Amino acid sequence: MNRRLLIGLLLVQTATLAAQSGKDNPVAVVVSGPRAGDRAPDFSLPWSTRDVTGGDPWFSLSAQRGRVVVVAFYPRDFTSGCTAEMKTFADQHADLFGEDVVVVGISTDSLSTHRRFAEELGLPFRLLSDPDQAVSKRYGSADPGGYNRRTVYVVGRNGKVAYSDRQFGALDPKAYERLKQAVQAARREGAGS
Repeated sequence: MNRRLLIGLLLVQTATLAAQSGKDNPVAVVVSGPRAGDRAPDFSLPWSTRDVTGGDPWFSLSAQRGRVVVVAFYPRDFTSGCTAEMKTFADQHADLFGEDVVVVGISTDSLSTHRRFAEELGLPFRLLSDPDQAVSKRYGSADPGGYNRRTVYVVGRNGKVAYSDRQFGALDPKAYERLKQAVQAARREGAGS
């Protein structure tokens, strides 16, 4: 097991134990996950859109090889920050991503909740369900409380992480500008290969 992963696991376990013991002592939690240049961990998850509940086949990251993929982990459907983030992704989709970029949102919500959320916001992309946080944990996005932290990854055409924002600011215009620049860089990097 690599050292960075082991340290991250120990700190998360320590935070969980402190929370369970009822102590109010602050505990630092290191957010781990793949970094730029690392191979993005593959995953396969069920999905919904505004028109489909539980689409088949499941969404698989490896099936997207050759395309730029934005993977956005978020806490919950229908909450204020998540609504703001996903609505911005939808409203600025052409400017932020373009039609050739695959965008997926991942939370612990059910497929039926995802469909209602996507329908209400008019989302033009898939929402993936990760109820046990198996994928979220691999990306350092799982919060010990059972929800995802708001993190965003850009995966290049080569399957490697091109960009990560481990504290994506749903209400910060600069966060969207950095994401847009990262997507554009990933598109340029893979062009012509």
